[in-house]
Amino acid sequence: MRRITFDLDVLRSFVTGVDMGSFAKAADRLGRSTSAVSAQLKKLEDQLGTPVLRKEGRGMVPTSAGESLLGYARRLLELNDEAVNAVRGAELAGSVRLGMQEDFGEHLLTEVLGSFTRVHPKLRIEARNARNSELMAQMRAGTLDLALAWDGGVTTPHMLDVGRLPLHWIACADETRLALADGEPLPLVMMDAPCIMRSAAIRALDQAGIPWRIAFSSPGLAGVWAAVAAGLGVTVRSIVGMPPSLRTLDAASLPRLGEIGLRLHRAQADLNAPAQRLHDIVLEALQARLITS
Repeated sequence: MRRITFDLDVLRSFVTGVDMGSFAKAADRLGRSTSAVSAQLKKLEDQLGTPVLRKEGRGMVPTSAGESLLGYARRLLELNDEAVNAVRGAELAGSVRLGMQEDFGEHLLTEVLGSFTRVHPKLRIEARNARNSELMAQMRAGTLDLALAWDGGVTTPHMLDVGRLPLHWIACADETRLALADGEPLPLVMMDAPCIMRSAAIRALDQAGIPWRIAFSSPGLAGVWAAVAAGLGVTVRSIVGMPPSLRTLDAASLPRLGEIGLRLHRAQADLNAPAQRLHDIVLEALQARLITS
């Protein structure tokens, strides 16, 4: 059997195109022409002797062979990037100050810390989970190098628009714990004001003419999740970090909520080497979540 050696640049184009849902967008992100990416994918299929993509609507999706390759390609690229970072960052030392919205604190932060410390053992991350208003205040005060926050209309000079996530009505997974009676004000479980999600929920309900009441208010996200799980009411969030004890509420009587943007704020246009490494790792960790959430 002929031995095949994959070209990692080709695999990166394949993975990026699948993740972004568009190979034209992938070409732009990778700094290549669309024709160059198409040629790479043709080379990949020629190597394997089987199609890895098929046309669906206006786009391309993986075939069964492509789906099998995708998992291996991610692992190969991750190992390659880890090796590069380890060599380049072996002598880096110091600390980086990172702030994250609470929704991302439990899962994404764990992944980011693990990836970063494996290849930069001499570097220290000062990580803080906080609400949007706190993160923006800390960025203005110069106490954070990076901050991952919802788009609440507040801009900073060196921010990056990462992507958008749909908002959902969220309720307890156990339907018997929450009875929504017709004509009764909708019980809301929200974080204390000011809160982007709270404002989005109230605005949508007011525009739809649906009565509501604040059944529970919490200064932190953990309190919101606990109150919703207890059946005290419904809340509005993205599904990032949503506990398994909760479910999205698909009720025709509730208004659509739209999407919310996510931004990565930078203290400076040109970050120092440790902060830039962390910046890149955060973006890589976010990519899959922004596509699947």
